[in-house]
Amino acid sequence: MSQTDRRLLLLSPDDNVLVVRAPIGAGEPIRVEGLELPLNNAVSMGHKLARRAILAGEPVVKYGAVIGTASADIPQGAHVHTHNVRSNYTATHTLEEARAAYEIANEVGKT
Repeated sequence: MSQTDRRLLLLSPDDNVLVVRAPIGAGEPIRVEGLELPLNNAVSMGHKLARRAILAGEPVVKYGAVIGTASADIPQGAHVHTHNVRSNYTATHTLEEARAAYEIANEVGKT
């Protein structure tokens, strides 16, 4: 038996997240690092799940590089996304917020 669900992909041994390779429905059990865990919400392909518990303030690591900081405690197997991670590269959590901040800062569209 595999230690981690085959629908999850570890990109680097230093990562604390796993990438979802196929959609996983809410309530489906998943295996992460040998533990069977329930998935509370459906997660789409390309999203991330916590490989281990990640504490608030701790770096989130994908591809062996820090991609953000946990803004809340993230239990092992939980969905890792904008609701619990703060970007280290933009001051916002979403593309829409980043675009709005850019437009305000650069007065885009003003005539």
